[in-house]
Amino acid sequence: MELAAIFHRPESEDAFLHTDGRFYIRLRTKKADVLKAYLLGGDPYLFDTEKWWQQQRPMTKIAETLTHDYWEISVEPPFSRWQYGFVLENNDETIFYGDRGCFPVSERVLTYSNYYFRMPFLHEQDAFKAPEWASDTRWYQIFPERFANGQPELSPANVKEWSQESPTTSAFYGGDLQGIINHLDYLEELGINGLYFTPIFKAPTNHKYDTEDYFTIDSHFGNDETFQLLVDEAHRRGMRIMLDAVFNHIGDLSPQWQDVVKNEEKSKYKDWFHVHSFPVREGENGNIENETTLSFDTFSFTIHMPKLNTANPEVQDYLISIATYWVEKFGIDAWRLDVANEVDHQFWKKLNAALTAVRPDIYILGEIWHSAQRWLEGDEFHATMNYPYIETINDYFIDRSIDEETLISGLNTQLMMYRKATTSVMFNMLDSHDTARVLSRMDNDTQRLKQLLAFVFTQKGTPCIYYGTEVGLDGFNDPDCRKCMIWDETKQDQDLLTFTKSLMAFRKEYNHTIQEGELQWLPSTSESITFSLRENETTLYCIFNRATMEQDIAVPTLPKSAQPIFGSGERHGQKIRIKTNDFIIFKDQ
Repeated sequence: MELAAIFHRPESEDAFLHTDGRFYIRLRTKKADVLKAYLLGGDPYLFDTEKWWQQQRPMTKIAETLTHDYWEISVEPPFSRWQYGFVLENNDETIFYGDRGCFPVSERVLTYSNYYFRMPFLHEQDAFKAPEWASDTRWYQIFPERFANGQPELSPANVKEWSQESPTTSAFYGGDLQGIINHLDYLEELGINGLYFTPIFKAPTNHKYDTEDYFTIDSHFGNDETFQLLVDEAHRRGMRIMLDAVFNHIGDLSPQWQDVVKNEEKSKYKDWFHVHSFPVREGENGNIENETTLSFDTFSFTIHMPKLNTANPEVQDYLISIATYWVEKFGIDAWRLDVANEVDHQFWKKLNAALTAVRPDIYILGEIWHSAQRWLEGDEFHATMNYPYIETINDYFIDRSIDEETLISGLNTQLMMYRKATTSVMFNMLDSHDTARVLSRMDNDTQRLKQLLAFVFTQKGTPCIYYGTEVGLDGFNDPDCRKCMIWDETKQDQDLLTFTKSLMAFRKEYNHTIQEGELQWLPSTSESITFSLRENETTLYCIFNRATMEQDIAVPTLPKSAQPIFGSGERHGQKIRIKTNDFIIFKDQ
């Protein structure tokens, strides 16, 4: 047995109290190395009297990757305490694994209590909790400057005519908050119930990530009254509102930074930033990007975005006052935190405490492009933008650079990184204002896009549509991915729009099964993916054909009683004939 591959970490994603009141325990072993895994566990104060170490509880293998197997079991400790160890078997040996490592099974080992892991007490307030509404949300991301122009009088003097041309980095088209309000009925009919806006605060650029004033709506977008109307009208339709906070850096036109530029060492704001020397310099070439010769820290060497010192108590108080202001005054439901991984953990903990004190069911989302366990312990964020998970999906369906085994391995790896409650609220977006649109990456093949969307909408986590995807809006990397929304119905892909509405309705009806159901990847035909999601008496069977031709996909475990509920395909016994780049979902109940 490969002992070096055996791993368990207490009080982590390997051992956690779930919202259903059960204590979940996971174990990792080398792939195909362990045949059976058992849990030995009980109350630590009853170790000698009940001799619970004599009872072996079988664990279930819940996931496989290219290198590891993952096992899981859940228990209900009667006294909110739990001490535990593992017994692992293969054809050659049986070993005990606990807090001190691996040992051959013997009575001496099994009866030595200090060899066991221990959960001293399961405190409910220590359990990871996300707002209940978040796991049932279908998000829609809006880049406000490009969604709709509802108040032309607010547009800047150099505003361009609304069109789907490729925009420049500095172009303005006049999108505003009233334009969003005017299309809330459209969004409601689409089936979304969560709106995520990129920054709406006063800033000189069209993207607004160089904030000048966090307390003021940008005049090109509207004012407080317009925003309150937007929040109220969205809430009336059952939609949640998430704003984008840029707390890693600030715009160079902000009064704080301008004071530093003017007063240098004498500025009362000099410690708000990471200034290495005075005077602050704009770089040798005066360029906006890629200046490595600055005398102050910035976001990505961008001179117009000086980095904030979030370890400074004054900065902390300032940013927390901003975050709580928009919740208290306008009733927003969530914050998305920009460049979250470049801000210190202590600040995020303070922000979390302040926001949840104001609104216990606030949803806090961090922009992190990599694995994010450190931020998802329950006292910082509820979720992150699930890039590693989605990029694995994109590798399979868009780039076709990985096979089925690698896809499953990558997805399982990410699923095993987090607690169940975390996984259900992770933010699953295929594209955004930061990436090329998936339709363009798929050579504008809407059938492939439909298949990809369907796959994402059957995954655990909360799905997000980037504005315009549903009507065929395309675009490559920034700024091309920020084209104006298509409102001319003659130019919209009506078939894709109808499909998206059906997809939203499907996700709404089966969200609980997708989120809480037991995921099982099923053996399938080459160039296809088949998996099931089982919750109580309901099971969904999801079958996707990635092949460049129609093929019969064998699904031996598909019951005769299962009925198709979404997608298209012909059933012939235990085989499903599916066209190229298509899918079908069956339900058995």
